[in-house]
Amino acid sequence: MSAETRQPDSAAEFESHRRFLGGLAYRMLGSVAEAEDVVQDAYLRWHSTEQQDIDNTRAYLTTVVSRICLDRLKSARHQRETYIGPWLPEPLIELQEDISVEEELSRDASIALMLALERLSPLERAVFLLHDVFELEFDEISTTLSRSNAACRQLAKRARDNIRLERSRFQVEKRDSERLSEAFFHASRSGDTEVLSQLLADNAILRTDGGGRRISARRPIFGLDRINRFFAGIARKSGGINQPIWARRVLINGAPGWLTLEQDCLLQATGFAFRDGRIEEIYIVRNPKKLLHLTHLIPNR
Repeated sequence: MSAETRQPDSAAEFESHRRFLGGLAYRMLGSVAEAEDVVQDAYLRWHSTEQQDIDNTRAYLTTVVSRICLDRLKSARHQRETYIGPWLPEPLIELQEDISVEEELSRDASIALMLALERLSPLERAVFLLHDVFELEFDEISTTLSRSNAACRQLAKRARDNIRLERSRFQVEKRDSERLSEAFFHASRSGDTEVLSQLLADNAILRTDGGGRRISARRPIFGLDRINRFFAGIARKSGGINQPIWARRVLINGAPGWLTLEQDCLLQATGFAFRDGRIEEIYIVRNPKKLLHLTHLIPNR
């Protein structure tokens, strides 16, 4: 049966795997936009392939998406090396009230883990995600990546040893994380260093990603005192009025955060990692290119 005469329900069959494929591509690439492009490429290949030759649709599509992502990661490595300032993944935004989406999309997609994945080779990243996150067997992974079973097991071990801390490091009760996120929003905007000192861990880290397109710190800011000075300085320069035009509580890669429209009429996403009742890491994405997929959330004004 040719692609032209394929049954109409083949498109529906692909759609049943779209969320899984998108989740895999996002974790591989750290980009919502690129993940969507990869899934679309996979659909075109699926559409042009003889359906009767495919024994397992999900396995076939997983192979296609994994290989496309591996090809893209080769060029992404160079782009990351020349990136201006800290690199953060495109934020995966979910609305607080949409619990079912939160559970499905954000499982094992914290920004801390996404940054840890950046330390892995493309193959290590692929094997770790396919086995440890998406729970594929090594026999299937070896076929997908055209590597031996033993090689895939070794890749998984190296990846696991490299990032095992990040996967369980930032666990906190949802109620506590929401409280910390809310308090941080107000204290950082007003430059209230006394409150910030109560919210932040002593070894907290602030990463701001402007990509050379918007003002941001060119290097991560380490430590409570330096982060306090950073936000106090912003508040001072703004005359104590550092409020966004619009703000919305959202889930950013599974954790409570904020999506705001700043005074320059551009979006900003602020996410967090929490530990032991304090904010351990702050992630501020300002690069407009990384926030294009979120413009539909801005209310009409």
